[in-house]
Amino acid sequence: TNVVEQTLDYYPPPCELQKIVNETIAFCDPLDGKTDGVIARSDLCHIYFDLNSTIGKPYHCAATQATSLGFGFGSKHKRHVGGSTSSEPEQNGTVSAQGVELVRTILNGLHDSEGRRAYINYQIGASFEDASTTYNTNTSAWELDIASTGGEWIARFINLVEASNLDILTNVTYDTVKEWMIRGWYMYEDVLQTTNPDLSAYHSGGGKILTFHGEQDDSIPTGSSVHFYESVRNTMYPSQSYNHSIATMNDWYRLYIVPGAAHCSTNTLQSNGPWPQTSMAQMIEWVENGNAPKTLNATAISGNMANWQLCSWPLRPMYKNNGTEVVCEYDQVSINTWMYDFDAYKLPLY
Repeated sequence: TNVVEQTLDYYPPPCELQKIVNETIAFCDPLDGKTDGVIARSDLCHIYFDLNSTIGKPYHCAATQATSLGFGFGSKHKRHVGGSTSSEPEQNGTVSAQGVELVRTILNGLHDSEGRRAYINYQIGASFEDASTTYNTNTSAWELDIASTGGEWIARFINLVEASNLDILTNVTYDTVKEWMIRGWYMYEDVLQTTNPDLSAYHSGGGKILTFHGEQDDSIPTGSSVHFYESVRNTMYPSQSYNHSIATMNDWYRLYIVPGAAHCSTNTLQSNGPWPQTSMAQMIEWVENGNAPKTLNATAISGNMANWQLCSWPLRPMYKNNGTEVVCEYDQVSINTWMYDFDAYKLPLY
């Protein structure tokens, strides 16, 4: 996100990005069949929401001082390795075309200079904390603020410099970011690469996998869990039809997407959203008694405190009867929005 800001030469007031997120949530919330302030169908949001509709919308944010615990857990503050305190002045304005172009480019994911996909980004509706800028009181302007979790990875582990962040991004392009990814891939594949999609030995030993991932995770893209699941399915059951292979996967590997949830937690921007509370009990029931979780139990731990039943991928939720009943439906058009071809690389990316 920082490289996108530098490339487009636009450093937005944080309040502008927050306004775009709020407008996104307002439009996309009812697409799942109920209006509760939670996006449960970011795929439909991707299809139907026009980001340009936010241009000209007024925003206002009061002056604040915020302290982060570090790493941005819970999607509240810009990610830094250690805790940090930041001040922001009062912000007033309207959403600009530049701001929308920035958001659209971020959501589109990393592409190299030839337009080939190098990686994905967060689902629409997630916050843009990694794009947060810092206010320079001397120039009265918003400026680039490099998120140190990514910055330290590049400085310390790719460039092998004893530093906790990158100082600048001068001459860094989308191609540079792709090359950093390739270099890290080669340097650390034997110790950090945990995406081998051939889980035959684990499966043969009776292992089961129950994965859940926040739909508005703004740290690790939700689509990465979908992509890994699909990589396992394609690797282990290449001769089976799609529906047959999904049924085979369901015997031992299930993936659930948590509506509205952020990184490893609920999301204050969608406070009525749930988080799984009994996943270990459901896993035990599956392993020890053979009762697979058709849906994953989850509860909103703030807001309306509602109970949710989460659908197993690739089924997607649609709510009926005034939001009281969930139907886990197969929607090929929506599924297609979660499928990615990482054609920027010669090797397969899992």
